[in-house]
Amino acid sequence: MTSRATPRPASPPDSRPSPRPTSRPSPRPAPEGPAPEGPAPEGPAAERTAHRRDLLAAGGAALLVAVAALVGTVIERANGSLHVNWPPLYASWSPHLGPGTPAALAVAVLVIVHGPSLAARLSWRRLVLSGWAAALAWTGALALIDGWRTGIAGRLTTAYEYLTVIRRFDDLGPALRDFTHHILNNAPDHWPAHVAGHPPAAVLTFVGLDRIGLGGGGWAGIWCLTAGTSAVAAVLIALRALTDEPTARRAAPFLVLTPAAVWVGTSADGYFAAVAAWSLALLALAATHPTLPRLPLRGAPVPAAAALASGLLLGLTCYLSYGLTLIALIAAAILLLTRTARPLPFLAAGALAVAAVFTLAGFSWWEGYQLLVERYYQGAAAVRPYAYWVWANPACTVLLIGPATVAALRRTLTATPTALRGLGPSAGPLRAPTARLAVLLAAVLLAVLAADLSGMSKAETERIWLPFAVWLPAACALLPTARHRPWLTAQAVPALLINHLLYTGW
Repeated sequence: MTSRATPRPASPPDSRPSPRPTSRPSPRPAPEGPAPEGPAPEGPAAERTAHRRDLLAAGGAALLVAVAALVGTVIERANGSLHVNWPPLYASWSPHLGPGTPAALAVAVLVIVHGPSLAARLSWRRLVLSGWAAALAWTGALALIDGWRTGIAGRLTTAYEYLTVIRRFDDLGPALRDFTHHILNNAPDHWPAHVAGHPPAAVLTFVGLDRIGLGGGGWAGIWCLTAGTSAVAAVLIALRALTDEPTARRAAPFLVLTPAAVWVGTSADGYFAAVAAWSLALLALAATHPTLPRLPLRGAPVPAAAALASGLLLGLTCYLSYGLTLIALIAAAILLLTRTARPLPFLAAGALAVAAVFTLAGFSWWEGYQLLVERYYQGAAAVRPYAYWVWANPACTVLLIGPATVAALRRTLTATPTALRGLGPSAGPLRAPTARLAVLLAAVLLAVLAADLSGMSKAETERIWLPFAVWLPAACALLPTARHRPWLTAQAVPALLINHLLYTGW
């Protein structure tokens, strides 16, 4: 509310007006409105050079995909050791149209044409909710290209998936205590691949849906679509807290129109990605609360509650997927950027509470992980060549994040060395949004690199790495706003081609 000034008494008729005060009043906070046009403009020549480098980066990434496809096809035809039909993706050649085709094309056109202007014009709350809704529309339309049954309702009912073992959890206590006894392939009644490959929180999610009357593949698919696409809202909130609102607004259309939506809509890993993203978003809010100008939602939690909720979700993330312990690298980057350890006790308390619940119920995370490694090498991983997948996995990631993100990451990596030097003990807090974004995304890329070098992600990384991939399109905030529509088109085309030419089954 704007305060009124106290009226002054009228001056005598012959008196002169008082001199204007020399000190200016404090400026009022700017209202929420359109975001600035973009990053600090460069000269025309410098921008043309940067654009050429962007195109070279995107072209180099496309070449990497082509080489991975060519070399992978030769290897697979020679000895079948890759265990994928369309390397480097776990997919089969299957050109087709479907009921989702018109909707996917319409959503793509709407986001390309109107996304950048709406992202600049909408109020913040509406932008967050609209981003989630648009991502849900885009992801759902892509999934429906394969039809309701094949694209959504049947995804989690195959022999590898969670819904095949729901009845084995009717007696929850013994099922959890006995969980690790069924991980190995040679164990009696061994779990299907995805159940064995994850801690029990993954399958318990679908057990819970079944218990409340939302059983079956249709509800499971809707859950994964709805929860998975909420990662867009979480990333937007985190970006606003850690960089600034204009940066988050410029990134919004790219977070929506990402090729990763192809896999968010076909696997439970999209749901895992959203849980991890909300954990990090709440941590960002907790760490920046004293300086956050306006919280993104009414009734937002105090920093301690946000940090505790972040810890609970972080703990859940680790019990959804063993590999997502790498999310801790991104959490550490958030604390480093905000130069605070205040949320740590609450974060640790929340994560440890989740671990305690599962441990007391009889499941040992560490024992499960060790048995998973053994199970992993009982299957296709025993013959899948590390020498191929260690560089073909990044080719999968290119298809996952799209050419615009590759080009933007080139700009991010260019800014990273300077940003990291600014984090030295003698330096003050990083204030430039570009530098803060660079540090955040460098942590994401470091997590991807660790996952790649571990050898525990040989193939299928277009699904497994979704929790990291949902953050990378944020780099597109660094692309010039005048080129956003062409780059958004470059994002939509690969997603449409992949879902119309391939069947990305699990």
